[in-house]
Amino acid sequence: MTWPEVKALDFTRLVVLAPLGAFEQHGPHLPFTTDTDIVTALALALALEGKLSDRVLCLPALWTGHSTHHLAFPGTLSIGQGHYVDLIRELVRSCVNMGARRVFLLNGHGGNDVPVRAAMREVKSESPDLQVVFASYWMLAAQSIREIRESGLGGVSHACEMETSLMLHLHPERVRLELARRDGPSHPSPYRKADMQLAKPVYYVSEFDELSASGVIGHPDLATAEKGARFYEAIVTDLAKFLEDFLTW
Repeated sequence: MTWPEVKALDFTRLVVLAPLGAFEQHGPHLPFTTDTDIVTALALALALEGKLSDRVLCLPALWTGHSTHHLAFPGTLSIGQGHYVDLIRELVRSCVNMGARRVFLLNGHGGNDVPVRAAMREVKSESPDLQVVFASYWMLAAQSIREIRESGLGGVSHACEMETSLMLHLHPERVRLELARRDGPSHPSPYRKADMQLAKPVYYVSEFDELSASGVIGHPDLATAEKGARFYEAIVTDLAKFLEDFLTW
């Protein structure tokens, strides 16, 4: 688009969709771009293919995120937490400046969670009329993911059953499945399990190499392209359901 086309948009009927990714290690079998690849595909499905596509203005994915905990693995590129707060705040401010009334920060990387929430608090105080929301796709689609996954708790976390399946569906040429192995924390404590679908009662931080020697947490050996298609379709459906509701806010 060009700037006159953006100026002519009716933002009262639009959601500005901002996909948030990362550039970080995903074990020996998935590329650094995994989080960005997945969240980009989900965002484009909403913006180009869904029944609400004419109500969505999709931004390019933010390809780097807050991944400091992965820096022990070579190749990871990260923005520190304070700078990531600034980055998200300025991104949303730019959206407000062009007329946005609703901004949906669609997240594809768990490490972005804390700084994005901090940035949103600041932006909302500056722009009380703005509706800005943040969600990781695996949280909005939690029930659907639970119905599709085969692994128990610990199987879906990082470079795992779900992410590997999604990449086999979206970008099979980027997956080295022969190198996929299970890994992750082996602590007996129920407070130290790692899974996207586990609500932890205790918040703590770890370096990723404390949790996994390979950079994997989960069961990528259970991944298939067919399962990836099922994950993808279910997640897009759940995201669209939320978008439809958000458009009424």
